[in-house]
Amino acid sequence: MGYELQAVIARDEVLRGAARDFPAARVVSLSQGMSLMPMTDQLCDASTDGTESPLGFWRLPGGFDKRLADWSAAGPVAYVEAEYFGGVGDQRAAVWADGAVVLGPVHIPEGQPFGSAGSPISQALRMLGVVAGAATDEFAAVGLDRHRSGEDWIA
Repeated sequence: MGYELQAVIARDEVLRGAARDFPAARVVSLSQGMSLMPMTDQLCDASTDGTESPLGFWRLPGGFDKRLADWSAAGPVAYVEAEYFGGVGDQRAAVWADGAVVLGPVHIPEGQPFGSAGSPISQALRMLGVVAGAATDEFAAVGLDRHRSGEDWIA
């Protein structure tokens, strides 16, 4: 069974305010006051400026990084991607704060260990203020393990 996620994550009030710019956006509550906005086909179509993203993400629409930088004036904002099948895959993440990239993009290639800093997504969540539990990382602490695809988050 696979896992796939492309989403913007931020504190609930930051993300809900930002989502007003896009009628196609869907915001889903996570734990610890965080929310996620899956990058659906409709949101990607509504938010691209037709250029390629300079940050190396698979699904980040062209020009959307500027939007993330603008939104980060209200609080840190992360863009994350993960794709796994049969335990093999990779993650990418970046965080914007005060209008600039402050983390990443971080990418751990397929088959490489995460290292002491944790996964790219956990690193990004930590910068947003997420606290891991004793037996779990930031990824699980906010509940990103509840669903296995972007469509499942908004269903």
